[in-house]
Amino acid sequence: MPVAHKPGAIPLRPLGLGDIYDGAFKIIRFSPGATVGSAVLVTAVAMAIPILITSFLATLFDLSLTTFESTQSSSAEVTDLIAANGTLLGGSVLQAIGLIFVTGMVAHVTAAAAIGRRLSLGQAWAATRGSRGKLVGLSVLLGLGTVLYLGVAVAAVAVLAVTLPPTSAIVVGVLAGLAALVGLVFLWGRVYYLAVPPLMLEPVGVLAALGRSWRLTSRQFWRTIGIALLTLMITQVIGGILSVPFTIVGTVATFSSGDSELGLILYLVTTGLAAVVSSAFVAPFTSAVTTLQYLDLRMRKEGYDVELLTRAGITGS
Repeated sequence: MPVAHKPGAIPLRPLGLGDIYDGAFKIIRFSPGATVGSAVLVTAVAMAIPILITSFLATLFDLSLTTFESTQSSSAEVTDLIAANGTLLGGSVLQAIGLIFVTGMVAHVTAAAAIGRRLSLGQAWAATRGSRGKLVGLSVLLGLGTVLYLGVAVAAVAVLAVTLPPTSAIVVGVLAGLAALVGLVFLWGRVYYLAVPPLMLEPVGVLAALGRSWRLTSRQFWRTIGIALLTLMITQVIGGILSVPFTIVGTVATFSSGDSELGLILYLVTTGLAAVVSSAFVAPFTSAVTTLQYLDLRMRKEGYDVELLTRAGITGS
């Protein structure tokens, strides 16, 4: 790589894989409150709500782990179990919504860190003003698009299964399923993966952000998707490792407490703590890597490093 100015977390030139990962870790250390802090805050609040509600239900209706595992329960117990599980699902939904905003904040944090500027949690949140609705709209649009895509794929496979002989239907169904999976990965890499950074950092709308992702990944698909999948594997492994101690402690504490309400509450608390610790690393690191890939592609294709040098107050090259 050529010598380049490095006013912040990354050198202002096209980035290699090492530059991207090193930059992501530096960004997290450089602005811990706006990266790790935001992820922890969102996940903690999202997990606290179902824990409190389920703890209340466990105390009020005498729910326990035995009740959760029992296949023979009264109608009242079934209703209570549905309510308890519903709160857990609601917590997961709240976490997902909150992490959408975290990705937007980390995009601003990463862009600032690239030129040596630090954003606090409050500054990062303020930077997303005017784009939060678009961020939610993008997530809803992509979610509906994914559901529609999978629905069409399943319907096509079902039609083939009905119209073809059994042996041919199995072969064609497997091939069609693989083709649908490849198509989904392709669309994820070309349209979805890099849509958030331009939506946050450029004056564009939702559809224009999708178009920006498509253009930036043109002739860069394999590199982009390769780094994305490698990052996904790394974060899942490290996130799992970080959550293991809480899972072990929760399991031991749960069995030690027997089948009482305390066992259920301990199980929920340790599960929530595992989610908080895992998200503290996974969400900011993944978002930082994604934004750094966006910056890298802009430097490669649009000479964006020159604009970053200007913003950093560097006039040399």
